[in-house]
Amino acid sequence: MSNMSPPVPESVSSGIEHELGLVLIRPGDSGNAVKTIQSRLKALGFFHDAIDGDYGSLTAKAVTDFQRANNLPVSGAVDHLTLQALGYDVDESASPLPSSDSGPLSVAAVSQIFPDVPVANLQKYLPLILQTLNQLGLGDMEMVLMALATVKVETGSFAPIDEYQSAYNTAPGGAPFGLYDSRQDLGNSNPGDGARFKGRGFVQLTGRNNYNRYSQEVGLGDQLLQNPELANDPLIAARILAAYLKDHEGDIRAALSRGDLAAARKAVNGGTHGLDQFQLAFQRGAALA
Repeated sequence: MSNMSPPVPESVSSGIEHELGLVLIRPGDSGNAVKTIQSRLKALGFFHDAIDGDYGSLTAKAVTDFQRANNLPVSGAVDHLTLQALGYDVDESASPLPSSDSGPLSVAAVSQIFPDVPVANLQKYLPLILQTLNQLGLGDMEMVLMALATVKVETGSFAPIDEYQSAYNTAPGGAPFGLYDSRQDLGNSNPGDGARFKGRGFVQLTGRNNYNRYSQEVGLGDQLLQNPELANDPLIAARILAAYLKDHEGDIRAALSRGDLAAARKAVNGGTHGLDQFQLAFQRGAALA
């Protein structure tokens, strides 16, 4: 994984809430809570000033821009919805991330589907994935299992990662990912495009065209083109995954309705890469439902 990827935010209950006493940060506030928000906004490309812990006009503008980009109520104050969109867990009275403590989609249950995945990764990333799927109407069991099996096959460790070099993307003795440089089907046309727009995230977003399309779809303007590393940010990676599945929802659901897991996998991957792993994960999950 690239070392430029912003870290997963800490829980609000262990950070911001303890700093201010309220899960609401307003212009005029100051302290560590404001620094945390400034850092997160800066990592996402919305804040460009010094991280000083003072909620002034530049911080308010960054919050407003983030809210507008994410179709949130534009207030300039960091409310519960804004905190959630930034990737923070908020208390259950304030529209929380989906629970991962019990049920067929709990961390314990999903660990049975993926016994080789570090539990810490499930604890970090499962709530974000469930949240973004729910937001796009993909929270039913079949589409959730589709998403989880896809993440497992594409990343192995259930964490957003960079694509590895292989014979499919790098010629012997050639530049890393050089075989992608002139792939017109990916929208690549310049030397270095292959490495710049290599696979990243939960679904391995690849190619200039896809970076451009999904940057806009998840409300980032052209930020993924300017800073492709953001595709490994956990919240952004989860949103890209959900948006990608939403764009292919018709084909996926049609395939699943007839029990054709190979066709469902092809609707996302375009082929049969990792099909055995995908089928095993999906079937294990279906047995737990």
